[in-house]
Amino acid sequence: MAKHGCLLAAAAIFFSSVSFAEAASFHLGDTGSEVVEIQQALASRGYDVTVDGDYGPATKAAVAEFQNDNHLNVDGVVGSASYQALLHRAMPVGAHKSYLAGQSGIVNLAQQFLGVPYVWGGSSPNGFDCSGFVQYVYAQQGISLPRTADIQATAGYPVDKEDLQPGDLVFFAGDYVNISHVGIYVGDGKMIHASSSYGIAYDSLSRDYRVAHYAGACRVIN
Repeated sequence: MAKHGCLLAAAAIFFSSVSFAEAASFHLGDTGSEVVEIQQALASRGYDVTVDGDYGPATKAAVAEFQNDNHLNVDGVVGSASYQALLHRAMPVGAHKSYLAGQSGIVNLAQQFLGVPYVWGGSSPNGFDCSGFVQYVYAQQGISLPRTADIQATAGYPVDKEDLQPGDLVFFAGDYVNISHVGIYVGDGKMIHASSSYGIAYDSLSRDYRVAHYAGACRVIN
């Protein structure tokens, strides 16, 4: 069960931890309760979309189909006109929290520590272990995470490997059962992590060891 610990993260954890400010538009990469409403409205009209609060490619495609059917600008983005047509109320005003915008800051920060040595139990720029590194980086972005990798795996909501985005947490089970390592996905099939051999460094998820011991991924949003 621990091998799939990330996949056990309850949807309730995700929705209680994500809040939307008033938004100017909703688009690929956005998440939260407003996205759920958009998806529910689409689903009620017969469009093929999963109501999961994640504005992924399927939601974008459903929005584009709705726009085409209603003679709106077809771009897969829920702007004011599409929002009004879909939800029958005015679009909230202001800027919302975009997942991609927030997580790019996490990746940029993590990369600043490349070369910092590995220290067992370390959780500061003087030295990190894997979960201490992840906890520290996220804390600098105002996001509180548990201290150990196995519990960090339950701090977000599950993400399929093919849907990984920069800033997602990726987990590994050294014994094929219990989660014992964590890194931060940076894109292009790579992660940044605290390596016991190299300190803070990049690693490839396609490396044989990483493929064999991969245990899942989570997305954590403040």
